[in-house]
Amino acid sequence: MLKDLKEYEAQSYEGVLAMEEVYRVVDQILAQAAWARRVLLVPPDITRCYSGAGEITGYCYRRLAGQAEVHIMPALGTHRMMTREEQIRFIGEDIPESAYRFHNWRTDTVKLGCIPASYVEEASQGTSSLDIDVEVNRHLVDGSYDLVLSVGQVVPHEVVGMANYSKNILVGLGGRQMINQSHMVGAIYNLERIMGNVDTPVRLLFDYAEEHFLDKVPLAYLLTVTTEENRQARIHGIFAGASRRPFEKACELAKKWNITTLPARVPKVVAYLEPEEFTSTWVGNKAVYRSRMIVEDGGELLVLAPGLVHFGESEEADRLIRRYGYRGTPYVQKLREEGRFEDADMVAAHIMHSSTEGRFTITYATDPEKVGKEEVEGIGYRHMDYQKAAARYDMDRLPEGYCTMPDGEEIYVIKAPALGLWRT
Repeated sequence: MLKDLKEYEAQSYEGVLAMEEVYRVVDQILAQAAWARRVLLVPPDITRCYSGAGEITGYCYRRLAGQAEVHIMPALGTHRMMTREEQIRFIGEDIPESAYRFHNWRTDTVKLGCIPASYVEEASQGTSSLDIDVEVNRHLVDGSYDLVLSVGQVVPHEVVGMANYSKNILVGLGGRQMINQSHMVGAIYNLERIMGNVDTPVRLLFDYAEEHFLDKVPLAYLLTVTTEENRQARIHGIFAGASRRPFEKACELAKKWNITTLPARVPKVVAYLEPEEFTSTWVGNKAVYRSRMIVEDGGELLVLAPGLVHFGESEEADRLIRRYGYRGTPYVQKLREEGRFEDADMVAAHIMHSSTEGRFTITYATDPEKVGKEEVEGIGYRHMDYQKAAARYDMDRLPEGYCTMPDGEEIYVIKAPALGLWRT
């Protein structure tokens, strides 16, 4: 970690930052690292398309490419590799494909150490007790780079509470055991106790790992706080530095812009998933995580998912989701005890997060040519034809939030569920 790096920020509690303000903060950080000759940029993938991180990553590349060798390694975690079209859309057409590096969470990591079970038990308030291996991409620690710049968005998150900061490295560029074990710790603790909070059990584990195992990595952060309007990212804050302080400041701003508190639960939520951004329930179920606390008992969450083509981001996850479905925590825990999720606790955790525990129903509206009715019902959700759903719930015409349909149906509309948390 670059301990002596001066921190910079720009933020607004009232409006949107101009890109000139954002780039000024980036320039102030880059000016302190003018010595760097081998630079790794670590943005999210296109599933964070409204994070502002794509534009910032492209800007960093252009600023640095004349003076350093610059690579871009998206923090994929278990997500699939971005296509060339997604790279262009997210980061820029002028960034050559040769600049990109792919992180393979199965094969590209090295173990740095482990978080002891005694600390895990303390951090999780007694809900978990196991050693957790800390694994990261080998190029972070083998001297390949003299500057690693992690770029990403701070937003409520189902596993860690508030996303990004060290999570971008420890999970985004992490390995199987770290991803498996951290996700299960969060699932057992319960996502509804985690989302929107800063010092959660999993965040404390990441803090431990950064302090003990990433202290020699030349790592700095560019953290954004954003919302979406008319399918464009609106940047409200950017926080830059190498310590935890920029993350903490970003969390405070994100609580203002990304957490919506309702006076009471609603009978029906209609959430929309951008087709270019969400092609699987593995990432699309952010619509479930982030809205679940505002759905009435016996109510419904309708997810409009025109881009859905599979359930998991990997063949392994897709196969397990199809086999066991989203059928509740007790069922998953029984399967775990039987060894059905051996070395795949990340999938078990995802299924637990994505289940309603029988409290409300989930309906996925899909293109039946991509994912059909039998497939959706096979994983435990209800199905609706996307064209029929979109004709009734036109996202281009309906307002965000409370809405009364012409026939009197009361709904609550969420157009970018990955960008927030809705609770009562």
